[in-house]
Amino acid sequence: MKTTDADHAARDAIRLQQYWLRVKRLTAWLLLVWALVSFGLTYFARDLNFSFFGWPFSFWVASQGALLIFCMIVAFYAYAMRKLDEQYQAPDKN
Repeated sequence: MKTTDADHAARDAIRLQQYWLRVKRLTAWLLLVWALVSFGLTYFARDLNFSFFGWPFSFWVASQGALLIFCMIVAFYAYAMRKLDEQYQAPDKN
């Protein structure tokens, strides 16, 4: 049985839908992590009442800790997207 261009187009459309579903899920989870860090970490950091290099420790957690986590989110997103792109890469049509 020979596959037609319509079969290839249908398979490509399904793969594209799967790809975008996974991209949206990844983005949603990372946005959730970002929101929890942005609001949760800074909210609970107020309870850390001791000095760290002359500044309140809550300041360090809220500013430096959140920044490190945001950088990790960006790095993880780049890594995960590279893996997704490799997984859903269109096969060569030679």
